[in-house]
Amino acid sequence: MSTEILVNIGPQETRVALVEGGTAQEVHVQRASRHGLTGNIYKGRVQRVLPGMQAAFVEIGLERTAFLHAADMLPGPASGHGDSPQPTITQLLHEGQSVLVQILKDPLGTKGARLTTLLSVPSRYLVMLPFEPNVGVSARIEDEGERERLKTLLQTLQQRVAPRFGVIARTAAENADAAALENDLAFLVRLWESISAQAGTAATGTLVHGDLPLSMRILRDLLGTAVERVRIDDADEYRRVRQFAQVFVPQAADKIELYEGAAPIFDLYGVEDDINRALSRRVDLKSGGHLIIDQTEAMTTIDVNTGAYLGHRNLEETVLKTNLEATQAIARQLRLRNLGGIIILDFIDMRSEDHRAQVMRSLEKAMTADHARTQVYPFSPLGLVEMTRKRSRESLGHILCEPCPHCGGRGHVKTSETICHEIVREVQRSARQFEAKGFLVLAAPSVVQRLIDEPALGLPDLEAQLRRPIRLQGEAAFTQESFDVIPL
Repeated sequence: MSTEILVNIGPQETRVALVEGGTAQEVHVQRASRHGLTGNIYKGRVQRVLPGMQAAFVEIGLERTAFLHAADMLPGPASGHGDSPQPTITQLLHEGQSVLVQILKDPLGTKGARLTTLLSVPSRYLVMLPFEPNVGVSARIEDEGERERLKTLLQTLQQRVAPRFGVIARTAAENADAAALENDLAFLVRLWESISAQAGTAATGTLVHGDLPLSMRILRDLLGTAVERVRIDDADEYRRVRQFAQVFVPQAADKIELYEGAAPIFDLYGVEDDINRALSRRVDLKSGGHLIIDQTEAMTTIDVNTGAYLGHRNLEETVLKTNLEATQAIARQLRLRNLGGIIILDFIDMRSEDHRAQVMRSLEKAMTADHARTQVYPFSPLGLVEMTRKRSRESLGHILCEPCPHCGGRGHVKTSETICHEIVREVQRSARQFEAKGFLVLAAPSVVQRLIDEPALGLPDLEAQLRRPIRLQGEAAFTQESFDVIPL
C-alpha cells in the first residue's frame, strides 16, 4: 500500500496530510496564530502549590497558567530512594520557585497546558532523557531480535557518548545502523548542552526550546521506509525541508518533491473533502450503515447504526457485517480527527460471543496503524467497548471550528413554538414591571409569523387581558432564539 505525505503551505497556515492507499489517514494543521506547543521547553515560575491535588500551577508565559502534577515530576533531594514514600508536592516545589518544564499536552478548551519536569528531546531515531539514565526501545518495534540489537547497541553508545543521559530508540530506528544512531545521539548531546546554557540565562515565563515547524516535524515523526514521497506545494519551504532532510534524514532527501500541479495539492486523493467530512457528526459506511461521532469535553462517543443496510440472509449477518466495516471506519476517523482521551464505542448489539470476538480482533488490527498510543478494552456488560487514545494536541474539530453562535455549542436550538411561549411570558413579566401603553416584540421572522398564524399560542388572549396593544416586528438579523420585548 503506497504512502505519501502532502504538505500545503499557506501565508499563515501549514497543513500536512498522511495518505495511505489513496486515502487521507491523518491531517495536521499549524497556524501562525496558534502554534502547537507540545514538546516545547519553558523556564517556568511556580505560581500556586495545591497540596490537596498534589499539583501546582506554573506560569510559563501563556494565556492560562499550566498544570504540573507530582507524578510528572522528577523526585527532589528530599525524596530518598528505594522504599521511601513518594515525595509530596510541597517537598518538591514552593511558590515563586523557578522550574524547567516541558509541555506534555497542549491547552485544550478551558484547560491549561499539562507539564512535566521529566524532559525528553527527540531526534530522527532517538529520544534523549536528560535526567533519567535509562535505555529503552519503542514498543512499536515488535521483532525481538531487532529489539535486542538496538538495546545492546544503545547501551554501548550511551556509555561512550552520553553516560549521564537516558536514551530510547524510536520506531524509525528499526534497522538503522550504528553510525546513524551514534550521529543522532551526538547531535542530541550538543542540543541539550545548548538548551541547558539557554535555560541558565533565560527569564522565568519564557520559551527555552521550541519544537520544529510542522513541515519538518512531520519528516522526523512520520517519514518511515513505507513513505514513498513527500510533496510540498511551496518552493521556499521545499528548499528548507530538503536542506533539513539532507542533514537529519539523508536517506529520505530524494523522496521530497516540489508539487507544481495546476490543482491545489489537497485536491489530490480528495483530502480537502475528507477534512470537510471529518467535521461532520455523521460518517457514512459503504454498506449503507453509518457512524454518529460526538466529541465532548469528558469523552468521545461513537454510535454504530445499520441505516439503510438490510443484508441478504438474516439480522445477525447484517449486524456483524456493519460492525466489522465500522471498525475500519472508526480507526481511520480517530486518526483523521485526532480524537483522544476516553472513547466509548456503541456497536450494534450482537448475541454471538464469536461475532463479538471477530469485531474486537478487527478493531485491534485496524488500530495497529495508529501512531498514537491506544488501549482497547473488551465489551462491557452493557455491550459497549471502552478505549483510550493518547491526546497531546487539539483535535481537528477544535482547531478548525468554534461553538455555534446560534446554539452556544449545544448542537440544537429551541423550537419556534418554545420561543413563542417564552415571548408570552416575557410580555406578562414586563406588564407587571412597567406602566406602559403597549409592547413591541422584536423576533426572528419565523417566530413572528407563527405568533400571527397561531392564535392558540395565547398572544391575542394576553392582549385582551392586559387591555394594551402588542405589536410584532420581524428582524432578519435575529436568530430563532433571540427576541426582545420593549415597553412603549
